[in-house]
Amino acid sequence: MIPVKYNYRNLVVRKATTIAAAFGLALVVFVFAAAQMLSNGLTKAYGRSASPESAIVLRKGSDNELSSGIEETQVNLVVAQAKQVGAAREPAAIGEVLAVILLDKVGTTGLSNVTVRGVPENVYEFRPTVKIVDGRAAKPGTDEVVVGEAIRGRFHGLDIGQKFELKKNRAVTVVGVFSDGGTSFESEVWSDIHTLRTAFGREGYVSSIRVRLDAAAKLDAFKALVESNRQLGLMVMGEREFYAKQSEMTADFLTVLGTIIALLFSIGAMIGATITMNAQVANRQREIGTLRALGFSKTSILLSFLLESIVLAILGGGVGALASLALKFVHITLLNSATFAEVVFGFEPTPAILVRAIVLAGGMGVIGGFLPAIRAARVSPIEAMRA
Repeated sequence: MIPVKYNYRNLVVRKATTIAAAFGLALVVFVFAAAQMLSNGLTKAYGRSASPESAIVLRKGSDNELSSGIEETQVNLVVAQAKQVGAAREPAAIGEVLAVILLDKVGTTGLSNVTVRGVPENVYEFRPTVKIVDGRAAKPGTDEVVVGEAIRGRFHGLDIGQKFELKKNRAVTVVGVFSDGGTSFESEVWSDIHTLRTAFGREGYVSSIRVRLDAAAKLDAFKALVESNRQLGLMVMGEREFYAKQSEMTADFLTVLGTIIALLFSIGAMIGATITMNAQVANRQREIGTLRALGFSKTSILLSFLLESIVLAILGGGVGALASLALKFVHITLLNSATFAEVVFGFEPTPAILVRAIVLAGGMGVIGGFLPAIRAARVSPIEAMRA
């Protein structure tokens, strides 16, 4: 077997070709890892919004809160059923109203959708993870709102002391900013439930009912109890299942799009690696002939050049994977396919994503270096020495 230091020396001596090939492979890995991290970030943003022991109640036939409508009188019935099964604490459930409005984006002339959630006075007791991080909470029954930390300042009117219109001639004032550990709630505006219902003519209705039980194992019993009452016409989903469905289509789109782009880039990178390794073979004819004359077999030559290609690919892949970690500090906005409102989320790296990216680089190294390695193994020692 040819010593590995021989391959190391060749990579170091031919710095220009090594750097060029590694850069192409690093770019592919960066794009692939970024797409995976972006999809994972969206899934996590929604996943953090879910609690394993919580459920969401919607009108039967609705696939999201925006299309659901439940009579307010049914909220107390659902609360009673939650307590019958076993509620975690008071309040056992809350009704909320969801609406989407158009606002001007900051830094551009475009408009985009923003989710506005009408919440009751006891919402902070129901969701203790939500904290006011700047300003104060909105006073119940007033035209005051609070905005999520992720969406703050991204639209005109969404900062403390500023105003925007829920509907024509119905302005509200931002008095506070809240955080919730990076959940999708941070991409929303929270208004008093009565204010939002009045503005959109939804008096007497809520979009959904949130229920928190004392154990995740009781979700099935609660679901059976609610859905067995056909007069209610309601359906129950665990929050984890609900948010997984809300993010599924967009996350899959990001993954497929990123994979296609990475695939196209990888073809170019593999062609580049093949050209680089072919050039290396052409420039090292006498070296290869010497190795053959010293008694190294064709298989040893093939494996040596293939190893060199794989090492080059993994080095480039490692650089691309490390560079992708910097995206952890980047946040982007994207329209949620379920509500068509903007959601702010970030790139979420995981060890599995980085491993997959480096494995991809290694695979490109094998494919890109295989034909040049075969060519090197077929070099005749006599002809190589004469050259």
